[in-house]
Amino acid sequence: MARPARPADAADQSELSRFVDLVRSTVPPVHPAGLPFIAGGLGVAAAGRRHRWLRTTALTAASACALFFRHPPRVPPTRPGVVVAPADGLVTLIERVRPPAALNMPDVPMTRVSIFLSIFDAHVQRAPVAGEVVTVKYRPGSFVSAERAEASEVNESNAMWLRTAEGVDVAAVQIAGLVARRIVCTARAGDKLDLGETYGLIRFGSRLDTYLPEDARLLVEIGQRAIGGETVLAELA
Repeated sequence: MARPARPADAADQSELSRFVDLVRSTVPPVHPAGLPFIAGGLGVAAAGRRHRWLRTTALTAASACALFFRHPPRVPPTRPGVVVAPADGLVTLIERVRPPAALNMPDVPMTRVSIFLSIFDAHVQRAPVAGEVVTVKYRPGSFVSAERAEASEVNESNAMWLRTAEGVDVAAVQIAGLVARRIVCTARAGDKLDLGETYGLIRFGSRLDTYLPEDARLLVEIGQRAIGGETVLAELA
C-alpha cells in the first residue's frame, strides 16, 4: 500500500514544480527546424567525449544553435486593427513602393517596413495581421547583405499575402541574407493565421519586409528595435 505523502514531501514537490515553471518561463523553447542542428552537435560531443577539444567545440556549437533557433513565447496586442512586427530586429527602411510583383496584389502604392535580423535575434517569423493566406510565392535569388536596400529585389525570398476579415491586404516577405541559405514557411494558401502566430523561419541572418496599405498609420521609426508578434508597426485605417 502506497505511503501517503507527508507535508514535507508535498512541500518538496511544490518547490520542484515552481523551479520547473521558472525554467520554462526563462529558457525559451526551440523551433523544430533547429532540432537537427542541436542534435548533431550533441551527437558529435557524445562521440568525442574522450577528446576534450572536440567535446567542447561540439557543445558550444549545439548551444549556439539552441540560441539561434529559440522560439520565445509572445503576447500579441488585443486591440483591433493593428499590424505587428513579423520578426525581432532593427527597423532599417520605411518607404513607399509597389507590392511584390510575384503576389499579383492590386498594383497600388504601399508602405514597406523592413526589419533586419542579426544572428543574435530570434529568427522565427510571425503573422503581422490575423487573416487568411491568399497566396505564398517563393523566389530564388542572390544572397547580398540583407541590410542593403536592393536585397528586397534581388535576394532569395518567400512572399505571403494576407487578407484580414475586413478585407485589408497586407504582405510579409522573408528575405535571405548574406549567409542565410534556407527559408522555411509552413503557411499555405487558404490557411487562417492568428495575429502573431509563427509561420516560418530563416536560417542565419535575414530580413523581413512588411507591406502595408498606404493609409495605415505608422507607429515605428527607422532605428527602432522591434519585437516580433508584440511591437505594433501600424494601425490600419
